[in-house]
Amino acid sequence: MTPEPAWVEHAVWWRVYPLGAVGAVPEPPSGPARPDEHRLLRLLPWLDHVVALGANGVALGPVFASEHHGYDTLDHRRLDPRLGEEADLDRFVEEAHARGLRVQLDGVFNHVGRGHRLVADALRDGPDSPAGRMVRHEPDGSGSLRPATWEGHDELVALDHDAPEVADLVVGVMRHWLDRGADAWRLDVGYAVPPAFWARVLPEVRRTHPDAWFEAEVIHGDYAQFVRDSTVDTVTQYELWKAVWSSLQDRNLHELDHALGRHDAFLDTFVPATFVGNHDVTRIASTVTDARHHPHATVLLAVLGGTPEVYAGDELGLRGVKEERFGGDDAVRPDLGTDPTAVPGADGAVFALHQELVGLRRRHPWLHRARSSAVSLTNTQYVLDVTGEGDGGTLRVALNLDDAPLDLDTTGLLAADDGTRGRDTGVAPHGWAVLGR
Repeated sequence: MTPEPAWVEHAVWWRVYPLGAVGAVPEPPSGPARPDEHRLLRLLPWLDHVVALGANGVALGPVFASEHHGYDTLDHRRLDPRLGEEADLDRFVEEAHARGLRVQLDGVFNHVGRGHRLVADALRDGPDSPAGRMVRHEPDGSGSLRPATWEGHDELVALDHDAPEVADLVVGVMRHWLDRGADAWRLDVGYAVPPAFWARVLPEVRRTHPDAWFEAEVIHGDYAQFVRDSTVDTVTQYELWKAVWSSLQDRNLHELDHALGRHDAFLDTFVPATFVGNHDVTRIASTVTDARHHPHATVLLAVLGGTPEVYAGDELGLRGVKEERFGGDDAVRPDLGTDPTAVPGADGAVFALHQELVGLRRRHPWLHRARSSAVSLTNTQYVLDVTGEGDGGTLRVALNLDDAPLDLDTTGLLAADDGTRGRDTGVAPHGWAVLGR
């Protein structure tokens, strides 16, 4: 196993979907966005917001030239014209680094948009041509071959990851942007790419950029085996994401406890990328219908082992429901505007809570690899200890989803809801607490 870069121990990411956040997708009423609008620079005021939040990294969704939503890439080495010009991305990275923020880019290397030059060349010259060998083919039903699509999406054409030329393409793209200042890569639909491909590509990239961090999108399957076989640093912890919102929504904290047992086992192999929201799922404030339990999700994100990621807008309490239809992601990928203090629907109290808990996380970096153990557990009340490795400390965390108080000695209180802070002892109904041990 390749050890992750040392800086990741302290990392807290703010993840944003740029095309939506700057109003380029869906298409604005004024017509298609133009390069001279320099829309990516609309995110610059948000860098100070990220610093104020307490995070120290900005994870950008797709920014490369694409046909529509960013995941249908046309050119991996060119900024999407709807976002601006290459100098705008250079400036964004420079401004982020000047504030102590690292930058992650989103690499779509499983497939390309149908308008990509490789697809056009493969169609023109055939599957045995140089371009044709880089595109995966499938029978067309008439005895010939056609470029294969990814999961039936006609606009997305799958690359052939057995082709050495595809590996060379990906290594070259990664190095190009790492040379330009990027610090990390997200590997979109990493689970759809053979792990052996990543095992060829990533060591080669690390040879010239040993401090780079690689996060693969993996929704299901054996996370630990994928990490071992692929050599990625981490994968997206969808199991824990599901357990967090589901246990809070259904008031079944046994589900959370079970998921944490598996989460601790993953930590023996790698440190998962943890989240309670992203650009592909319904926001936590819409998923958990009882608003009294929204803070509990933030508490868990802050204290559990992993590399935490806050999805842009969740720290403001924004709502949004993902729908399975064309444009069904738009509600969770909104235009954020250029003033972080004037976002419609934002709740300052939610931001203050995130600041408090991200600050707590940053003061206890040992939480990165911390394991959890149940102290007491019912469907609606859960007390757990989160303990670091070696010389790491211990935090006691209490979650109460019940109408009755949770009996607990709250000596050493570090953070809690207002109702619990107002009590002499115990955790208030529907409250939470984090205690030093």
